[in-house]
Amino acid sequence: MVTSDLQWVARESDVFIRAYHPSCGEFLSLTELQLRYRGDEPVRIHAYSALGRAQFGLRVYSTLVNILPPSSGVTIAEQYDEVCLGQRTHQDFQVLNLWEVDAELAFREHLQPLLPFVPVLRGGGQERVVRQALREMREVGGLVDFEPLLAFFATFVLESELVQQIMRWDITVLRESPWYNELIQEGLEKGMQQGMQQGMQQGVQHGEATLLMRLLETRFSPLPREHRERILGADSDVLLRWGNRMLTAETIEDVFA
Repeated sequence: MVTSDLQWVARESDVFIRAYHPSCGEFLSLTELQLRYRGDEPVRIHAYSALGRAQFGLRVYSTLVNILPPSSGVTIAEQYDEVCLGQRTHQDFQVLNLWEVDAELAFREHLQPLLPFVPVLRGGGQERVVRQALREMREVGGLVDFEPLLAFFATFVLESELVQQIMRWDITVLRESPWYNELIQEGLEKGMQQGMQQGMQQGVQHGEATLLMRLLETRFSPLPREHRERILGADSDVLLRWGNRMLTAETIEDVFA
């Protein structure tokens, strides 16, 4: 027999919002934000929807938001469908691919949450458009923590030197971002379990290494195993050097040269 204990899993990137619509009354809106579609999202959305239904007793409307296009040959599913011994499980969900969304929509409709993603929206890969997004983010206020995110996505469509000129962005600024601090905190908690100062240092390095691997996977996916091992074995100074090289490197080998 397998365990009957089920753990409620919640992440900031998978958010339930209590909503209302005249046609179906009160319901939950589930939004999953995915950097790049991998293929396991349908079963995960189905699981989260079922957990939300059980936890809150409300129907769930699910949306998958994909930020970057998937790898070649990968088809993005818009439903979960499975049959086992004649019993069928089916769930539809809304799919929103950001690269199919017009960048001008963010400005025209004042959709502030879209501003950090403007570089990867349709028509957003231009210096003029990125500068406009940065200007509006600073005028709005409260979005300063997301400027490194805007810069990160801008490196996919503009030369890194130009991005740094526009944003004055480097790995030091990235270290001040809230999502970097989350990784550091996660590493610190693991490090604290290993004991005092040595454990804390190991925790900081774990967070920095994890962040670098995620960024490299986004630019040069997939990340070879030997590079993962080098990153996990490097100290903070080396990780910082590799992180700065990543901004201008054309290939992953240039990062570790």
